[in-house]
Amino acid sequence: MTENQNSKRYDLEERTLNYARRTIEFVNELPKTLTNNEVMKQLVRSAGSVGANYIEANESLSKKDFIMRVKICRKEAKETRYWLKLVACNKETEKTNHYLIQEATELMKIFGAILEKTKKPESLE
Repeated sequence: MTENQNSKRYDLEERTLNYARRTIEFVNELPKTLTNNEVMKQLVRSAGSVGANYIEANESLSKKDFIMRVKICRKEAKETRYWLKLVACNKETEKTNHYLIQEATELMKIFGAILEKTKKPESLE
């Protein structure tokens, strides 16, 4: 792995960690209702799972395992976006909610691109 690829890998690890932290901060600001409490639990789990599975992908023992873990990352980002759309916001949290939905969408696209690149057969040079 080149230095640039290695740097990008850790940048994405850091980005997913920051995303989980930001999601937790957001959840702490949400109105505490019976419905929101259940959605918030799912939201925190899925947001944290994106980065946790990416770390697992980077430690995978095979290409097949790597692909499976990255697919889980993409799935968890998609699930996080779903919970963000369900959670009841107030005026103060609405802007952050929009940002987090946008970031989840970007993470889904990033993991999708990683999958496409990983699945391509290596060219003979």
